[in-house]
Amino acid sequence: MLVLYLSHIIEQIGNGGAVQLTHYAKAKLQEEKVFKDPVHRYVHVRDQVIWDLVGTKEFQRLRRIRQLGTTFLVFHGAEHSRFSHSLGVYEIVRRIVDDIFAGRPEWDEDERLLVLCAALLHDLGHGPFSHAFENVFELDHEFYTRQILLGDTEVNAVLKKVSAGFPEKVSQVIEKTYPNKQVVSLISSQIDADRMDYLQRDAYFTGVSYGHFDMERILRVMRPRKNQVVIKATGMHAVEDYIMSRYQMYLQIYFHPVSRSAEVVLNNILKRAKQLSLAGYKFKHEPTHFLAFFRNSITLDDYLALDESILFTYFQLWMQEEDAILSDLSRRFVNRKLFQYIDLDPGVELDKYQKLQELFKQADLNPDYYLVHDTTADLPYDFYRPGEEEVRVPIFLEMKNGELRELSRESIIVDSISGRMKRDHKVYFPLDFLEDNSTHPAVKKQILALLQGKGKN
Repeated sequence: MLVLYLSHIIEQIGNGGAVQLTHYAKAKLQEEKVFKDPVHRYVHVRDQVIWDLVGTKEFQRLRRIRQLGTTFLVFHGAEHSRFSHSLGVYEIVRRIVDDIFAGRPEWDEDERLLVLCAALLHDLGHGPFSHAFENVFELDHEFYTRQILLGDTEVNAVLKKVSAGFPEKVSQVIEKTYPNKQVVSLISSQIDADRMDYLQRDAYFTGVSYGHFDMERILRVMRPRKNQVVIKATGMHAVEDYIMSRYQMYLQIYFHPVSRSAEVVLNNILKRAKQLSLAGYKFKHEPTHFLAFFRNSITLDDYLALDESILFTYFQLWMQEEDAILSDLSRRFVNRKLFQYIDLDPGVELDKYQKLQELFKQADLNPDYYLVHDTTADLPYDFYRPGEEEVRVPIFLEMKNGELRELSRESIIVDSISGRMKRDHKVYFPLDFLEDNSTHPAVKKQILALLQGKGKN
């Protein structure tokens, strides 16, 4: 009995050394906790570790960061948070490992808590309005996820109660460097819990129908195999539906041109504020929360102190600034007076784009802030091609005879879109300024003639 007891409290990690565990790793709540969820109906929490992680201040911060950034300015229901998405990813992984994989010889039950924690915490390092914020300050949310997991944080304290090396393991899963690729694939692959949650959740809150697919069917036909997760061939049509849902969501929601307009304006607000600060501009209200970001001297505490409510407060204040560009851009974002757009690829029509830049300068409109090229691109599904770098691990179907076949080799639908990059180019500009003939009317007339098409938002 003593041997059996010790086997439960010793974890072998690293290079063979042993670290003693408490009972905390396997501790269950006296009563199961549930979160009512509009997508999954309920999110179930039975593990003490998961419940404690949800209660940390770093995880609670995700309530104050929207899942879809500026998309709420287009689809008014898209106010959902990274907090709710993270719970959703956790719940999908929990169903997989507890209901589908449990008891199967190819699944290591010792990985259960690790993958649940990684699923819950995978978005922990996202900042406010993630992509625009990262672009301006040259940040990487994955870097800050690792800092939160391994730094002096409440999340780290909870994870270390499992074992000293547990925070590092969680970080490796999220970074996709963990040796067991089967575990990694549950939260990061072409058919993972992350995508399955955000497609459905984003479709629900934006009010569209094409993000929905038969997730229950997909979960039922998932099978653990060595270093990967495969799909039974009988579930191919459900996977086709999932792939097409993702394809449509990117075209209609994630790459929506008006949402991109809002992100362009947001990006330029932050860029302008940074430029002014570095040039010694005296703000009416000192942007205390941003100073470390302007000076590139960011601590983890600085990063965690920012959320979208803080940014909106500064945008309100910056509407009153003396600097005309910062004031105007802030007003546009707060009051949703966004830029219009046309389809224009400077790589194809460089002369036209350069002419527009020159005319904007003549009209006293700084093209760095008021003539912005934006491009988007995504692969709806990719497959392995020898010799290419950063290829995505393909989805494999398990045939009746046990053979694994890559999805696009069996599906005509998936084959038709596999490896095809969808790229879109837009140029954004303030149409209201161009239609104001009180200044530079002749120049603005030339600009409008070049722009021709006028977008609607």
